[in-house]
Amino acid sequence: DLQHYFTVLFGHEGQKPLELRCEDEVDGDEWVEAIHQARRGNCCWVSSPSKRFINSGKHLMSVWFCQIVALNKTKEKMRPYQGNQEDEDPDIKKIKKVQSFMRGWLCRRKWKTIVQDYICSPHAESMRKRNQIVFNMVEAESEYVHQLYVLVNCFLRPLRMAASSKKPPISHDDVSSIFLNSETIMFLHEIFHQGLKARIANWPTLILADLFDILLPMLNIYQEFVRNHQYSLQVLANCKQNRDFDKLLKQYEANPACEGRMLETFLTYPMFQIPRYIITLHELLAHTPHEHVERKSLEFAKSKLEELSR
Repeated sequence: DLQHYFTVLFGHEGQKPLELRCEDEVDGDEWVEAIHQARRGNCCWVSSPSKRFINSGKHLMSVWFCQIVALNKTKEKMRPYQGNQEDEDPDIKKIKKVQSFMRGWLCRRKWKTIVQDYICSPHAESMRKRNQIVFNMVEAESEYVHQLYVLVNCFLRPLRMAASSKKPPISHDDVSSIFLNSETIMFLHEIFHQGLKARIANWPTLILADLFDILLPMLNIYQEFVRNHQYSLQVLANCKQNRDFDKLLKQYEANPACEGRMLETFLTYPMFQIPRYIITLHELLAHTPHEHVERKSLEFAKSKLEELSR
């Protein structure tokens, strides 16, 4: 098929001509006429085609030519500066490099001073101590969860099975009295421990107050355990009078997971956990600013735990 083109020539040296295609000769004539009227350059008709030329097309073409002319004028204005830069004295270039290096060095030194000033500030010192308290708390909680795990899996559950045997060395009632709420406390602290580890993963953002909200509704369970503690030790002492039970218990205590500790030791660990939380919260509050977002929540958790320990 026959194709039609027209060429747009510019008056600037080095400016490449534009070759445009249209579909029929009539539209080509309309394009050339519109370009002539816009007075943006000289147009030479080569061979034609084109569709019907619409007014919006004329407007867009006019805007486009305006942008080309503005760009060329800008290039003409920048040419003297580009020439000067290429012909610049080598010593001037070296001076500029030294100036650039010195500006960068001064900026880095200023930033280093700002960072060092903050590191030595009371606020930074307080945050370091606060973070260390949290890290120690996670380690202590991990150890406590392990102790509860040994209590439940090395003593409670095996004794439950023994109580269901044909010749039980201990009754189910005695097992419940000795290990009151132990399994529930273990599940509770496993959840609490996982929450602590998740917060550490988001360090340096450490928001802990809502984690204590998990513990507060369960304080009644701890209260029952604390009140029952002396009675549980009495029941255990009575059960030890049974030779079969005493022999079985010593087998459980010989488990490597117990690390040579007796059942009474594991039953005593939960007694110290609430006071340990109170001490931790007291230390956290000592290094938590009064305007901190979780200050009030930590104070509330501390007051509730103190009520339990009375």
